[in-house]
Amino acid sequence: VRQIRQSQVGQAYVSKATQIRDWLSGPMTWKTWIDIHRLLCEWNIEISRIGDRGLVQMIEDQRRECNQEFARYIEGNYPNWVQTEEESPPLSVDVVAENVVPYLEEKKQVFFIVIDCLRLDHWMTVEPLISEYFNVKRSHYYSILPTATPYSRNALFSGLFPSEIASKYKELWSTGNEEEHSLNRHEHRFLGDQISDAGIDLKGQTRYFKILDAVEGQNVARKVDSMRNVPLVSLVYNFLDMLVHGRSHSDLLQEIAPDESAFRSLVHSWFEHSSLFEVLKKVARMDAVVVLTTDHGAVRGTRATIVHGDRQTSTSLRYKHGKNLRCDSKDALLIEDPAGYGLPDTGLGANYIIAKEDFYFVYPTNYNDYQRQYKDSFQHGGISLEEMVLPVVTLEPR
Repeated sequence: VRQIRQSQVGQAYVSKATQIRDWLSGPMTWKTWIDIHRLLCEWNIEISRIGDRGLVQMIEDQRRECNQEFARYIEGNYPNWVQTEEESPPLSVDVVAENVVPYLEEKKQVFFIVIDCLRLDHWMTVEPLISEYFNVKRSHYYSILPTATPYSRNALFSGLFPSEIASKYKELWSTGNEEEHSLNRHEHRFLGDQISDAGIDLKGQTRYFKILDAVEGQNVARKVDSMRNVPLVSLVYNFLDMLVHGRSHSDLLQEIAPDESAFRSLVHSWFEHSSLFEVLKKVARMDAVVVLTTDHGAVRGTRATIVHGDRQTSTSLRYKHGKNLRCDSKDALLIEDPAGYGLPDTGLGANYIIAKEDFYFVYPTNYNDYQRQYKDSFQHGGISLEEMVLPVVTLEPR
């Protein structure tokens, strides 16, 4: 039976793979890229279930080929998306306006849930658990660049590009060498301002929780029933992001999740037993809508590329900002004109570099040590389907 199943899945995948190749050879739109990413995720999940090594390799090769083309596409189109809304896909800056605001206008209670670093394939593995409790409506959006918390998540909450945040909230935005999380202290204020700028007066009655550990998660789950009259409750769950970053420093996690498929089942297992699932089950009994999304995905870095820069350069492995950064243009996008990408200009000679496909940045000194240390770790900040094409899900109680 297993062999029959494998050969059926194999044949079905081969025909889809051909369809993807046909798409790639024609004119591409942002919608086509969503279709391609969705198909690849569905097949990744399906093929890892039957465990056929040959098929797994085949889809990995195709994903790599797609990411190569996708990076070219982004390089050619992204600056236009920043400048004009007409041809652009929904971006981080549009998520709240398009998905949350309409429900608030209808006086519906909204739980706005952001799971940091949730990829589309990860969402697909937990969706069946949720659809027992909710009618699930899934759409997609593109993260802004860099696909990293200080940029994409602030854009999500504020509805503004980083350059606009930097000029509107001068006192809150600095781009020194600070830790990622210190740049995300103001999400509640950003969201409140975005909603009142949309002409909605919630009279300050909104709640915001950032859940960094299990104890906090349990506390919030216990409070859900007492929030029936709060028009907007925002929850940010950091667990997946911590898992992604923790995996590169933990032999244990690398053992448990050596590859994409194992990492997906780890996400499934976490979700099934999480306080977040508890919260969702409680909300399912209320007259409320859940808008659930993420700020960026992550990609498994398999290839190192050399970066040249000074000591003040930011430390991320998939994007950097600093002075006079240099990199190989086939492995990374060099941004000499930050404003054109909606990024803050931090002075003379300041630029950004953003890794493409599955590259990660390594300095020429101690190159081999760092290359070994970070190979196969999950990273974000760069340009790939996994990091940029993301789910936005609306859940209405059954």
